[in-house]
Amino acid sequence: MARILLVEDDESFGQGLEEWLKFEHNDVTWRKNGRTGLEALQSDEFDLVIMDIEMPEMNGIEVCRKYRDDGGTTPIIMLTGRDTVLDKVTGLDCGADDYLTKPFHPRELSARLKALARRPQKLVPNTLVAGNINLNTQTSQVFREGQEVKLQRMEFAVLEFMMRNSGKVFSPNELLNAVWTAESERSPETIRTCIKKIRDKIDTAGQVSIIQNVHGVGYKVVGN
Repeated sequence: MARILLVEDDESFGQGLEEWLKFEHNDVTWRKNGRTGLEALQSDEFDLVIMDIEMPEMNGIEVCRKYRDDGGTTPIIMLTGRDTVLDKVTGLDCGADDYLTKPFHPRELSARLKALARRPQKLVPNTLVAGNINLNTQTSQVFREGQEVKLQRMEFAVLEFMMRNSGKVFSPNELLNAVWTAESERSPETIRTCIKKIRDKIDTAGQVSIIQNVHGVGYKVVGN
């Protein structure tokens, strides 16, 4: 069973796909426009994505490009009613893994999905970048403008988590739950102290920190 996100604005066509995919024992989440499809991709984990190109609010090309630019790696099959070479090239250039022209037999879709599921997962980059900070996840090193910055283990873990989720705001408690081990001393003040120590080490005088306070909520990393 695969977790599949279906992004399709045509009610009749989408309902038919949803029923077929569930018949094939998949867990299906159906979103009916590009904006809500992108929100689902940003907030949840899926094994595969089936996405129409021509949709309201955001088309499939825009959603796919934004998702890939943000580092998303889930395999995506694009659907369209137009069968031209230019349309296919545009779809694949935006980061889609496969392309299917309507109408098609559901069994062909199933075959494409199974082929994508067998592909090895794309590698997650070893280096995360935000502003003038580079973080190497393999060597556990942090560099500011090419110069190594020494962080303690938990400082590194907090910074890595926030850089992997750049732009998202996390409360102190969310950071504690994501990074701190259960047996460690932990409190919101622990996070505030940790963030201060990280900033002291990675910030450059006269430049805005990549770790920003969001008043009344928590912290986020910016600068990608």
